[in-house]
Amino acid sequence: MTAEPQWFKSSYSSNGGDCVEVAGNLVPFDAVPVRDSNDPEGPSLVFAADEWSAFVSAVRSGEFGAA
Repeated sequence: MTAEPQWFKSSYSSNGGDCVEVAGNLVPFDAVPVRDSNDPEGPSLVFAADEWSAFVSAVRSGEFGAA
């Protein structure tokens, strides 16, 4: 396990670059960094693992509506 973020984009992100990247490898450290894929050297937001899980569950259940 490494403390360096290993960034990835969703397989659904072939839409021309309006994407975010997530570093899920830091969950054991209770951190899920998220950044703008268009600005990989820019800032990232860091969520607690349970917060990120709750967000992903809400998206999957349609809580935020359709895009």
